Amino acid sequence: MRFRASVLLSCAFVLLPGSVGHTAEPEATAPIDLGSRRELFLDDHLIDRMAGTSLRMHSPALATGPGWAQEHYSTVLKEPTRFLMYTRRYRDSKVDWNTHGWDTARRNELTTLLTSSDGIRWEEPNFGLHDAREFPAGNVIIANEPLAVHNFTPFIDARPGCDAESRFKAIGGMHYQPQFKKFSSEFGPGGLYAFGSPDGIRWSRLQQEAVIPEEWGTFDSQNVAFWSTTEKRYVCYFRTFVKGFRSISSTTSEDFLHWTAPEPVTANLPHEHLYTSGAAPYFRAPHMTIALPTRFQSNRASTTDIMLMSSRTRNRFDRTFKEAFIRPGLGGSGWGNRSNYAALNIVPTSDSEISIYLAGNRRFTLRYDGFASLHAGYDEGQMVTKPLIFDGRGLDLNYSTSAAGRIRIELQDSAGVPIPGFELARSKTLIGDKIAGTAAWENKSADDLKLLAGKPIRMRFVMDDSDVFSFRFF
Repeated sequence: MRFRASVLLSCAFVLLPGSVGHTAEPEATAPIDLGSRRELFLDDHLIDRMAGTSLRMHSPALATGPGWAQEHYSTVLKEPTRFLMYTRRYRDSKVDWNTHGWDTARRNELTTLLTSSDGIRWEEPNFGLHDAREFPAGNVIIANEPLAVHNFTPFIDARPGCDAESRFKAIGGMHYQPQFKKFSSEFGPGGLYAFGSPDGIRWSRLQQEAVIPEEWGTFDSQNVAFWSTTEKRYVCYFRTFVKGFRSISSTTSEDFLHWTAPEPVTANLPHEHLYTSGAAPYFRAPHMTIALPTRFQSNRASTTDIMLMSSRTRNRFDRTFKEAFIRPGLGGSGWGNRSNYAALNIVPTSDSEISIYLAGNRRFTLRYDGFASLHAGYDEGQMVTKPLIFDGRGLDLNYSTSAAGRIRIELQDSAGVPIPGFELARSKTLIGDKIAGTAAWENKSADDLKLLAGKPIRMRFVMDDSDVFSFRFF
């Protein structure tokens, strides 16, 4: 049988004329050690050859539901029993930089906190931290840090042994433009400042001086930080300008106070304005950073949309999909000046659904790992991985097929020869729609698969009218 080669999304893929099964001569490649981590199809990192398959991006669905008060540069954190949404608000809703200038607008900004038990219905608790006459809702948590509240961005520190008094950390700050001269003389130098909190509600500076100096960046959007489990240090992505384009740089730290010299981040397409990075580890695959940056159209009335990027190495993001991930949408609200910013972090709101929050009180949903998939259309297609090493005795896949579609998997040795007992003919056909469906082969048990652990193998996917979103050996 011959397979029609699909149009692929990256020139890195190599198409074979005809079958990509074991008859092809694979190139010698050092095996990639997967361990038992989950892998998503956001890039071509694991892919050796494809025919009749492609990587397909999936657009999130706009979810209806009760509104909340989300503004620009928001952050959503997920704890075991609650969700926290940090968002910028204003003392006077009628005062902004258009009406009163930057100096007055910055003094007008606050940081507020909303809470939720399900990530769908939100409340504004009264924390009692500030004068109830001025802030009757009671959910203002920072009202006296004008250097930081414009883009105050928290995270839950995942560093082993983290001090309980600063289990929550945050950064926020600014770069002084000429119009801020009076502001700077009153409040001190610009840069990014570090904050800590034991509960995510009561915050204080970790040191009085900026931890990332003003001359390193521009900072006038959402700058993000987190503990990287792969680098075993803190990572910060912040706003810079490169050759007239809004761009991203990164720096790292072992203690959150002392940071390495900044390095530019590449994102495949250098001639686009990326207003924010929206970068954070994905909770189901924390070795991957998924970013939802805001793409800024300076020559189109400053309209914006949301992109999709992923990274396995800090300073290089893959733009496998160059089209918008989330468009401005129907109606006028998404088509205004800088109207689209995705809140930092993609969080689970059920056992199969993840949510993305946008300014303007919009929530979008996807299935788990549903950003992109290995896709086959009506005609049967195939994909063969590079050599892999795994740890475990089972293989689960997040997949979806049509009623007529199917997925089969063959395991090969590193040379591309089918492993006895794991040939395609013995693969049990996967049909349906599952977040975790287990692959199986006739007359083979978990103990048989475990015998392959630690040895270089290749996976051959043969599929039609179906999508595989992720897989994991366990």
